Amino acid sequence: MANAPQQRPPAPQGAASPSRPARDAASALRATGLPQLARLLGAGLLSLWDMLRPRRSGARGPARREQLAGRVAERWVAALGALKGPYAKLGQFAALRIDVLPAAATSALASLRDRVPPIAFRRIRRIVEAEIGGPLEAHFASFERSPLGAASIAQVHRATLHGGETVAVKVQYPWLKASLPADLAIIRLAFRLFARLTGRPDAAAMQLYREFAAGLREELDFEREARVAREIADNLAGDDRVVVPEIFPALSTQRVLTMRFHPAIGLADGEGLAQLGVVPRELLTVLARAYASQIFVDGLFHADPHPGNLFVLNEPTAATAPRLLFVDFGLSRRLDPTLRHELRQGLYALLKRDLDAFLAGMDRMGMIAPGAHADVRRALERMFERIAVGGGAFALASGEVLSLKDAAKQLIQETPGLTLPTDLLLYAKTLSYVFSLGADLDPEVDMMKLSLPYALRFVAEKA
Repeated sequence: MANAPQQRPPAPQGAASPSRPARDAASALRATGLPQLARLLGAGLLSLWDMLRPRRSGARGPARREQLAGRVAERWVAALGALKGPYAKLGQFAALRIDVLPAAATSALASLRDRVPPIAFRRIRRIVEAEIGGPLEAHFASFERSPLGAASIAQVHRATLHGGETVAVKVQYPWLKASLPADLAIIRLAFRLFARLTGRPDAAAMQLYREFAAGLREELDFEREARVAREIADNLAGDDRVVVPEIFPALSTQRVLTMRFHPAIGLADGEGLAQLGVVPRELLTVLARAYASQIFVDGLFHADPHPGNLFVLNEPTAATAPRLLFVDFGLSRRLDPTLRHELRQGLYALLKRDLDAFLAGMDRMGMIAPGAHADVRRALERMFERIAVGGGAFALASGEVLSLKDAAKQLIQETPGLTLPTDLLLYAKTLSYVFSLGADLDPEVDMMKLSLPYALRFVAEKA
């Protein structure tokens, strides 16, 4: 681990004092909540106009409604993405809630995990200096002004320590901490309004809000992210083909996270992987093993496996023994023991094709609204029949699992009275992303078959 040097050059003019938090006029204004409200009200008014204006296309009925939902969703994606922080995270959370929102909305909102425009370097400098104390030059021999990437709550810059180590510095946007109370108050109101407009129970909306707020606070705490990264690194330490970046505690705080930088090629960069000579089948074996271990064995898993967070180390052995690099542990989950138990029971009921036991588990988790049992049973009967035709839950190939996922998603959206725990949806989404990534890299590789030993051990464990 690197430590900050003892001798520090004088602070450059305009540097933030380490005795007070980094604050600027834009952050102070955002803390009032007024800019956020103005943009959200604008998006709301434009959406209302979309709904009220005369039809301009020949589309009617369901086609017209689908067009309208897509246009309204695009407006909200633009508004939430521009606001970044909690609002972009709200969009990502909403994209997960396939049991609450229509497919057109969840599909559009899923794009909010993509990169966003970065903020000015002077603001990044100010917050780093305020968080770790003293001028930037005291801790870093160099610090690149242009970020490696920018996302909803932070952007990442490459830097070099005085000891020569190359690091990646993840810096939280300066307004987030100050504006969080106002942001959460606005978002809480939005959940209430959504419940009123859709006729959903207020208590259910507030439960969703509490889940969202708790998850957001976790993602904004980089010290928690560092702990999770270290724990997952320990859990996967027996696999030398998996790499989790080393954290530098002396240069990390709740809002700044400094980790070792590894030259690497993203999993979405097919040309780059080909130049390294990486064989997708070999890489997918590592990927499946790493995620199956996290999900079925450890219960703590990296829950954001899109290509921007997964890389292959750029090293001479990549062609014969590629090493998989995980980054960004902000979105991670430790399954609650009760949910983990019920998940095991549910998979066991699925293997036995015991619909009554499966429904009983859903009842214990409060997933079925009063009066909705008959509709849910009929929908699940169709799903159980489809699985049986395929030879059973664990006999399905990856492609069949992905097809079944789409059918399950449609079932959830078309069956009133179903409400699923957010962590269960995140669990399913993570598995789905991993399987989809496998299909993209090499359709001939069966990710289900690679994950099966871990899943069978999980089901066989004692409750």
